[in-house]
Amino acid sequence: MLIHGKQMHLQCTAEDVGRYAILPGDPGRCAAIAAFLDEAHPVSANREYNVWTGKLHGETVTVCSTGIGGPSAAIALEELVECGADTFIRVGTCGGIDTDVKGGDVVVATAAVRQEGTSREYMPLEYPAAASYPIVRALADSCEALGYCTHVGVIQSKDSFYGEIRPQVMPIAQQLQAQWIAWTEAGVLASEMESAALFTAGAVLHVRCGAVLNVLWNDDNEQPDVPENAAERGICAAIKAMETLIEQDKRL
Repeated sequence: MLIHGKQMHLQCTAEDVGRYAILPGDPGRCAAIAAFLDEAHPVSANREYNVWTGKLHGETVTVCSTGIGGPSAAIALEELVECGADTFIRVGTCGGIDTDVKGGDVVVATAAVRQEGTSREYMPLEYPAAASYPIVRALADSCEALGYCTHVGVIQSKDSFYGEIRPQVMPIAQQLQAQWIAWTEAGVLASEMESAALFTAGAVLHVRCGAVLNVLWNDDNEQPDVPENAAERGICAAIKAMETLIEQDKRL
C-alpha cells in the first residue's frame, strides 16, 4: 500500500529494493548484514523496519528487519513483494526443541508448525507452511561448507515468547506443555516466531522463502557457552546461500 508514493510501513519504493532480500528480525542486525554487500546504503527506518540495499555478485540485495512475530514479518514481506522482491531468506534466532539441537548450532527450516495466528489470514491450517526447496538446499549446502553444526527439518512458530519460556504460569499450562511434548516427540527442531507466517504468505504471493536460525539455547540440555559469534553464523550462511541462488538464477 502506497502512502505519498512510498510503502506504508517500510517507507521505500520499488527503486530502493532488489529482487533478493534478507530478513533479520532485529533492526540492529541490518547494518551488520549490509556490511557483506557492495555499495550498501541505508534506505529507511520506520518502526521495527530498517531497510538497507546493496549489491551481491552484481545483483541488488535488500536487507529489511521484520521485528518480532508473524504480523510485522508478513507486512514486510507484502511490501517488499509489492516493490518487486521475490526471493527471501529469514536470518533469525531460535530455542532448541529436539534434544540434539544445542546452543551455537544452526537450523535450516524445511517447514514450520503453524502455532501462530498470522498465517491463518492467508490459508486454512490444513495448508503446510513449507520453505522453498531451492533456498533450503542452498542454505544447507552453505552451512555444510562453512563447517557449522547444522540441523535441517521442521521448526515451530508461535506468537507468545513467554508462553514457551514459562508455560507453567499460564492458565493454559497443560495445553502448552502437552503441545511441547508433541513437538519434541515428532522431532521438531526448534522454536521461533516468524517463519510460519513468512512461508505461508510467501506461498500465497508466489515468492521463494527460506529461513536459517541461530540456536541460542535448549532448556532440555546442559548447554556449553554459546559462541560469541553464534549470531554471525546465520548471516554468513544466508549471504553464501544468496550468492548461490543469484548464480543459479543467472543460468536460467
